[in-house]
Amino acid sequence: MNFGTERSGAEQAEQLEAALGAALEQARADLLNERASAGHWIGELSTSALSTATAISALSLVLHNGTFADAERSVLQPRIDQGIRWLSSQANPDGGFGDTDKSHSNIATTWLSIAALHLAGRGSEFPTLMERANAYVDRKGRVEGLRARYGKDKTFAVPILTNAALAGLVPWKVVSALPFELACLPQEWYHLARLPVVSYAVPALVAIGQAKYHFDPPRNPIMRWIRRRAIDRSLRVLASMQPASGGYLEAVPLTSFVLMSLAATGRATHPVARQAVQFLLQSVRDDGSWPIDTNLATWNTTLALNALEAGDFDVTQLGPNVLDWLLNCQFRSRHPFTGAAPGGWGWSDLSGAVPDADDTPGAILALAAWGRRVAEDRTTPSRINAASGGAIGAAIGAGIPWLLQLQNRDGGWPTFCRGWGKLPFDRSGADITAHVLRALRAGRPFLEAPGSHGHSTDGATRQRTARQIDAASAKGIDFLRRQQQPNGSWIPLWFGNQFDPREENPVYGTAKVVLAFAELGRANDQSARRGVDWLLGAQNADGGWGIAASPDSQPPRLSSVEETALAVEALAAMPFQPEVDPPLRKGLDWLIRSVETRRHIVPAPIGFYFAKLWYYERLYPLEFTVSALGRGWKRIREQARMRKGPNP
Repeated sequence: MNFGTERSGAEQAEQLEAALGAALEQARADLLNERASAGHWIGELSTSALSTATAISALSLVLHNGTFADAERSVLQPRIDQGIRWLSSQANPDGGFGDTDKSHSNIATTWLSIAALHLAGRGSEFPTLMERANAYVDRKGRVEGLRARYGKDKTFAVPILTNAALAGLVPWKVVSALPFELACLPQEWYHLARLPVVSYAVPALVAIGQAKYHFDPPRNPIMRWIRRRAIDRSLRVLASMQPASGGYLEAVPLTSFVLMSLAATGRATHPVARQAVQFLLQSVRDDGSWPIDTNLATWNTTLALNALEAGDFDVTQLGPNVLDWLLNCQFRSRHPFTGAAPGGWGWSDLSGAVPDADDTPGAILALAAWGRRVAEDRTTPSRINAASGGAIGAAIGAGIPWLLQLQNRDGGWPTFCRGWGKLPFDRSGADITAHVLRALRAGRPFLEAPGSHGHSTDGATRQRTARQIDAASAKGIDFLRRQQQPNGSWIPLWFGNQFDPREENPVYGTAKVVLAFAELGRANDQSARRGVDWLLGAQNADGGWGIAASPDSQPPRLSSVEETALAVEALAAMPFQPEVDPPLRKGLDWLIRSVETRRHIVPAPIGFYFAKLWYYERLYPLEFTVSALGRGWKRIREQARMRKGPNP
């Protein structure tokens, strides 16, 4: 197919609309078939060599440093053995290990894999693998190479070096001391303490800091005394932050780093360690591998609902279960991990999730879409509509103030904590800020309308809410303008492209910001126009977007479903413009062909988790495709109406 050049305008439009409709129907059916029995979406994160390596190291240290009954050993050892079998099959041709089975090798995962085999006492069984992996680490510069990868951020560099030190691969002197005593401060003071790790890594700060103190205490007697006195209290902080599942953030690497540090310092049977072991045993997969996180169920559910809504699908047809599920995912009490106030959403319904400024806007957008459908529905009994509308209004009424109080002084929004610092994932992000601005706009009517079920219905409160949203939005837009790159693109925090020289994903970031400008009625803003121009210039010859091969290879550029769908969705949201329509149609054609060939269900590793940890999510390409095709279909349909003119 080629809808961009060979046919008359009317014929192109008719054929494109028909093909779009068929592709959208197929992709939508695929997405609906992915629902769990309870009505929501769970998805599946890629397995991870990094996660598997850290879990093997942690369980091995537990086994070597704890007193266990034979029954317990009979559980732990097979998991370690199975993990080693899986890990040993994951080496890349260059001798290194990548984060996923689709990822390039990197020094972090390779070194962690070497350490895992050492700690499990199995390195001698894989001499060639170990030799080639060590050669890879040598080529990358070992300690200095690892530090260069992470720069000033010690969040991941110190845990990796700790793992290597526990395996006897490096001396403890190369492991930076972490001020675990600062965890004893009141939680609201953490951002003032300027910790050397990001906000989500306080458990690692405590456990790894104590391991460094145990094996290599400071020479200064005063500092030794301070840290010795802080051990028990900081352990209580560690316990207070541990969720019911036992997994900090539901993340295998973070939980494993905590567990290996506790085990190595004689605390293999500490209650925190016990719970962490149970988390690892429960989250291992049948093939012996571990994912980076248990799941992204809340995030996937909001992505799916918003994608369906983009194509005018009535999400209320899905039934009340999914709405109730999403409403129940909202945090209604102060969060023990970050100290966040009630009102936000995390990425999962599991106990280890933490409210953040990307999942909360996704939930607000989905609820607002549901609420609009409820308001329009004249077939459902009014009392049912009133109950749904009230619950939605109350949830949005708590979610928007939660977002407003999180805004940083620079006008942007961070992921977890306001004003924490400039380390990755704590600083304001363009993609997150754009998402928040869209949610503020979508949720605003639920707060301002007289008789709404938000915080209050009096006129003064509605006016105050309107002023707060206006002020926050203006600051957010100014932040986005300042964050725009000289070439017109924006760089996101949470997504990357492993083929990009800086491992960044400007397609994702630019698409998200352009979409926000379009929905905010600012499509003609100069920054928006520059962003559109960058997207148009970044389109590949095949009609898609994304760099999946180096410029010197043949073909030089290969597109990904995820990036193409994101770019198409953003362009489809823009007003009708002659220079946009031909590239947009080529992008839609690319997506249509992807659906026809079932490529739209094949994920690429564009997810960028904490500390440069790559992942892919099985539902991303499908969700992004449904959203893009939905917006494209509505745009083509509207253009057809405009050509036909008013009915006689």
